[in-house]
Amino acid sequence: MMKKDDILIRDPYVLIHEGKYYMYGTRSLTTWKKPDDLNDLGFDVYVSDDLENWSEPIEVFRRPDDFWSNQNFWAPEVHKYQGKFYMFATFYNADLNKRGTQILVADHPAGPFEIHSQDIVTPPEWACLDGTLYVDHSGQPYVVFCHEWTQIVDGRICYRKLSKDLTEPISEPVEMLKASEPTWSDVDAERYVTDGPAMFRTKTGELLMLWSSLKDGQYVEAIAKSDNGEIDGNWVHNEELLFSEDGGHGMLFHDLNDQLFLTLHSPNVNYHEHPTFIEVVDMGHTIVKK
Repeated sequence: MMKKDDILIRDPYVLIHEGKYYMYGTRSLTTWKKPDDLNDLGFDVYVSDDLENWSEPIEVFRRPDDFWSNQNFWAPEVHKYQGKFYMFATFYNADLNKRGTQILVADHPAGPFEIHSQDIVTPPEWACLDGTLYVDHSGQPYVVFCHEWTQIVDGRICYRKLSKDLTEPISEPVEMLKASEPTWSDVDAERYVTDGPAMFRTKTGELLMLWSSLKDGQYVEAIAKSDNGEIDGNWVHNEELLFSEDGGHGMLFHDLNDQLFLTLHSPNVNYHEHPTFIEVVDMGHTIVKK
C-alpha cells in the first residue's frame, strides 16, 4: 500500500465506483521529456477505500507500438458515460507539431483502456490540452479544453460538441474565456496560462468551471460561473481564488460520506508534486474552502 504523499502525479482525477476511489494522473517522471523507452509512456490508476491508503499503481493504458504520440501523456480523467468508462487524455508529438485530447474507453475504471475516438477531438491545427467531458441537460456531450498559451500567448478555454458515441467532434470550437480576463491576472505578463478546466453543477443548479493559471509565478486554482447555467453562457470570473499556494489542475468530487473535496497537485514542482485533498463547501453560487 502507498500513502497519498508517496504518490508522484500531476493533474489528479478521482472517480468513485462501487465503493472505491480510483485516482488517475500524469506520471511525474515522464511529464516533460520524451523517454528513452516509449514503453514507459502510459497511465496508471491508484485505488483506495479511504483517500489516504492507496494501492500500488496499476497500469491502465500503455502506449501502443503504432500510436502517433511519443511524449507528454498528460491529464487523464475518466468519466462514466452510457455504461462505459471514457478517458480524456492529452497527447503530443513534437515531430508532427501535434498536441490534443484523444478519448480512450474501458469496461472498468481499472482498465485496460483502448483507443476510442478516431483522432484527437480538439482542433488539429491548435496546440490543445486538458480536455474534459461535459454533458448538458439534453444529453449532448462536449469536450471542454485549453487552447494553449504557447501558441497564442493569451490562453483560452473552449468547448466543442462531440458525437453521442464520443468518437468525433461535430462542431467548430467556441471560446469560453481568456486567461488575461480576471482582475487577479498578472498585468503585462509574457504568458497567460489556461490549464485543467473542470465542470461542476452546484446544489442550486449553477454551472461552475474550475481552471488553473499563474499569479505572481504561483500556480493557482480559479473559478468561473456561467451566467445562464449552461456551457454557452457568458463566463464570469470569481475574484477570490480557490487555491493560491502553488497548486492546481483541480477537480471536485463527493466522497463516500457525501463530503465535497477539491483535489489538485501541489507543489507545482516536477518530481515533488502530490495529490492534495481539501474539504470544500458548495455555497450554491460558488465553492469555498471549509
